[in-house]
Amino acid sequence: MRPVLSPELSGRIRLSLSVCMLLLASLFAGCVTVTDSRFAREEDEDRAVANYVQLATAYLSQGNYDRSRMHLERALELQPSNAAALATQGLLYQTEGDPELAEESYRKALRNDSGYTRGRVFYGAFLYGDGRYEEAREQFRQASRDTRYYDRASVFYNLGRASEKMDDMDGAVNAYRRALELGRGDPRWLLALSRSLVATGDYTAAARYYDRLLSMMQRSPRLEHTPESLLVGIRIARHLRNYDQESSLALLLRNRFPDSEEYRKYKVILADDNG
Repeated sequence: MRPVLSPELSGRIRLSLSVCMLLLASLFAGCVTVTDSRFAREEDEDRAVANYVQLATAYLSQGNYDRSRMHLERALELQPSNAAALATQGLLYQTEGDPELAEESYRKALRNDSGYTRGRVFYGAFLYGDGRYEEAREQFRQASRDTRYYDRASVFYNLGRASEKMDDMDGAVNAYRRALELGRGDPRWLLALSRSLVATGDYTAAARYYDRLLSMMQRSPRLEHTPESLLVGIRIARHLRNYDQESSLALLLRNRFPDSEEYRKYKVILADDNG
């Protein structure tokens, strides 16, 4: 699984076409009325840039890269150092397959505003996708400190995945626990925590979280087993000598995913035990 790149780009984003215009000074007969103070101009410029970035993000999510680029160019004409515009530009470059330009934009965004957490999350996901797990973990670690960030649970989930890639399973367990505490029992995080607890040898705790996952799957027909969820359950059941559950999960794995890597791993486990 690839890290979670912030839930705000995973679904369709509604287009907002309200771009604010700068106020103009109005001249009337014999009298000048100033309606465009410096503060009003700055406020309108900020609002215009925010709307351009919102439109660019919406078009990017729809795969309309030209429109996205056009709105980003308008935003950056107004505010060349705007962190939100630069980070979204990095995402556009990344999507188009220009990693050098993407990283340059991400780094520039964070140089201009080190507290722009969304951009830091984008950059962390970019680094993770590039296999630079230690750097990605540091970006996610910094992002996780922002207690006001609206999707902090996903940040901890990504921090856990980066920690797993570095074989820091204790760090992964701690990060996944925080994701669960903040995210109210997301099934992905239940599975990730169960998997990492198995890796640390804490099968009792792993079973507790895995049972919560199974309960969620029973209540929601939209949730289905994956090869990974089946193998994690098999490992837990096997260690705890719950052979009925192991057989049931193994049968599902064999019937539904006979060509999966997880089924091959399970056959290796069986062969090792019989050897």
